[in-house]
Amino acid sequence: MTNRLADATSPYLQQHADNPVDWWPWGPEAFAEAERRGVPVLLSVGYAACHWCHVMAHESFEDDGTAAYVNAHFVAVKVDREERPDVDAVYMEAVQAATGHGGWPMTVFLTPAKDPFYFGTYFPPEPRHGMPGFRQVLEGVVSAWSDRRDEVDEVARRIRTDLAERARVYAAGTLPPPGEADLHAAVVELTRGFDERRGGFGGAPKFPPSMVVEWLLRHHARTGSEAALEMARRTCDAMARGGLYDQLGGGFARYSVDADWVVPHFEKMLYDNALLLRAYLHLWRATGDPQARRIALETADFLLRELRTPEGGFASALDADSLDPAAGKSAEGAYYAWTPEQLTAALGPDDAATAAGLFEVTGTFEHGSSVLQLLRDPADPAAYDRIRARLAEARAERPAPARDDKVVAAWNGLAVAALAETGALLERPDLVEAAERAADLLLSVHLTADGRLLRTSRDGRPGPNAGVLEDYADTAEGFLALYAVTGDTAWLDLAGGLLDTVLAHFADPASGAFHDTADDAEELIRRPQDPTDNATPSGWTAAAGALLGYAAYTGSERHRTAAEKALGIVTALGTRAPRFVGWGLAVAEALVDGPREVAVVGPADDPATAELHRTALRGTAPGAVVAVGAPGSKDVPLLAGRPLLDGRPAAYVCRHFTCDAPTADASRLAERLG
Repeated sequence: MTNRLADATSPYLQQHADNPVDWWPWGPEAFAEAERRGVPVLLSVGYAACHWCHVMAHESFEDDGTAAYVNAHFVAVKVDREERPDVDAVYMEAVQAATGHGGWPMTVFLTPAKDPFYFGTYFPPEPRHGMPGFRQVLEGVVSAWSDRRDEVDEVARRIRTDLAERARVYAAGTLPPPGEADLHAAVVELTRGFDERRGGFGGAPKFPPSMVVEWLLRHHARTGSEAALEMARRTCDAMARGGLYDQLGGGFARYSVDADWVVPHFEKMLYDNALLLRAYLHLWRATGDPQARRIALETADFLLRELRTPEGGFASALDADSLDPAAGKSAEGAYYAWTPEQLTAALGPDDAATAAGLFEVTGTFEHGSSVLQLLRDPADPAAYDRIRARLAEARAERPAPARDDKVVAAWNGLAVAALAETGALLERPDLVEAAERAADLLLSVHLTADGRLLRTSRDGRPGPNAGVLEDYADTAEGFLALYAVTGDTAWLDLAGGLLDTVLAHFADPASGAFHDTADDAEELIRRPQDPTDNATPSGWTAAAGALLGYAAYTGSERHRTAAEKALGIVTALGTRAPRFVGWGLAVAEALVDGPREVAVVGPADDPATAELHRTALRGTAPGAVVAVGAPGSKDVPLLAGRPLLDGRPAAYVCRHFTCDAPTADASRLAERLG
């Protein structure tokens, strides 16, 4: 018998549709039912690729006794954090403030007025490792609700007040955007947390710092800082050689559970791979590093092969778990790990011995299997390619991880930008075509008639939830990248429409701050707002970056001023916590540099036009924008009034629409753009 989640568009909610727990989706009906019954709400938040979400579901939510207790004493609400990042953000902020940590599954107990009063993440079925058992937690909450209701209401009131105070911090005036001294100080502060031996920042668990890498590459391009480049290069090299990277199929896992990038948490997320694809592409652009080029192409191919949906969008994630036939049950990493015996079965004894040494198959895990690493370049590349191909074929026979095939607007915007740039720079037109097709899906399914974005779709059907700030900002970023690559002005116009919505519905005109939800969105206990990066760029600073790029194309002072005001928070945070505002610092590098505006004019079928266009796209100047069109173009202000140079295609490099002398020489253009 299914519950109310059976008709949900979210794969995560559908995973719980057959639970004996009487789940409700998030909505006013659930809270009205809690009010009617006089019981608290059990809010459980997770996502489809979350390993510990699956564990808690199997242990507790599929248990008839536990479910009966939940159904008798609570209204149970299940939320997909990827569909409702606003709900997740508000309650995760409360969880982190109260417990000092967070994660998923997130377990929160609420009053019928949506106020939280008790928090946690994963709870085991029985007490374990200092954690209370889930049934104990449920019984304790019921006891407090029944016998100490005044205390519960007071805790809820204090938490709501604390969250409101946090919101006021972001609206209490602004600083100017970061200048050169601020950016230098932020790099100095970042070096304190750099792991010189293993790359990356901090200890275990270690997450891929894609936004920080982008900032470091921009800082190096602007200043020539070798320290910035070295941190970026060593981090990218370590991630690409370790178990975090799929050495057979390409693509990156979510994070490494250790500090050495050896053992990944095996889920693969679209957003990580889109961001890392762009980071490795830009590392190659800056250095010519062949490994960075290889990783970029392999990651792009992974996106197309594993995550592209029939409608042309990109699915959200691949699960960490898959069926282990030998064990007869699902296990984390079963698809990716190898034992020496499995290598022998796939390759024969001689090649298996070679592969074991090459890929460090020495028994990383308790059952003797290892994730594959490539710590050294192969001495025989041809043999390496042969072995790798045969292992990939053998692995394809294993049960594959499940795929969360909902399409998230923001993450598809990131993929559009990364694929468009990669296709243009590495001469892969199929990648540009894939980016255009994904962008077309965002237009046809996610963009409503009134110009608003929907957060998700699945199987070509729109989801029920409104887009949040990151959806508008990252989709606009993707459209701007498509315009730079294709010269099709429709993408520039569409980006402008999305950014006008950002300014109308997400911005605080007085402070320059941005909210994560629109002013007409569902009212939560507070309106979420966060300038710091998480697994993806902060919507706040992503909006600043897209606004700055659009202003560079159009000369719009309104958009540029909004970007500058939004970056004031980066001045406040950048020198104290640079790891957590990497994208904001990357945007600030572009602002300090101009950003440079490159106009390429010439007939579309002239090879000289194409050469200048390619050269402009390969420039490393931070956040530079590139416009290409025929002479006399009037649709894009950056191109207007830019004639040919003595009858030849020409490139103009400008700042604030003030341009250097045009050049028809691609090598000279390259010098001007780094």
